[in-house]
Amino acid sequence: MSGLWNDFNDAQSNANLIPKGTLAKVRLTIRPGGFDEPAQGWTGGYATRGSTGAVYLNGEFTVTEGQYARRKIFTLIGLYSPKGPDWANMGRSLIRGMLNSARGISDKDQSPQAQAARRIGGFADLDGLEFVARIDVGTDAMGEEKNEIRSAVTPDHRDYARIMGTPAAPMPPTAPAAPASATQTAAAQTSTAPSMPGRPSWAE
Repeated sequence: MSGLWNDFNDAQSNANLIPKGTLAKVRLTIRPGGFDEPAQGWTGGYATRGSTGAVYLNGEFTVTEGQYARRKIFTLIGLYSPKGPDWANMGRSLIRGMLNSARGISDKDQSPQAQAARRIGGFADLDGLEFVARIDVGTDAMGEEKNEIRSAVTPDHRDYARIMGTPAAPMPPTAPAAPASATQTAAAQTSTAPSMPGRPSWAE
């Protein structure tokens, strides 16, 4: 046993926090708040309206694998604040990153397919979304440190495929050889020259 039971100066500090900057695959669960405003597209009872008039999604992010598997991180995703647009803009930016990460889209991709993948039919499309998050450290209402999620990691990041569990892009296959004529085939069968090696398995 290490340390004395009457002196706790050498005891470990609270290590409950996941270190800032950690990348992890997470699953989002939205805790319904029952607030709808169809004109804004807020339906299904997913949004929450706070006492200050701010509207947000109450996000519960569960780490799905790795060293911190099953750990939960609670973060509010801003939809509206009476103080101005900044909080809503931060919420929209986070959701964009989450969709890019979950659907394997580069943030720089502006193709029609990528733009379509960044659209949702409603907040139900976000509930259960799995993506790679960059874990941050913030403070709660009491000033205590807590983990937060403020950004998502997209396929542009070198560690994305490993964390997301996406297989690396396969090597391009070689061009298929032209079909041999019957005369060429017969000549090859009687030739004493050594045969050429076949194509590698990844080119099949």
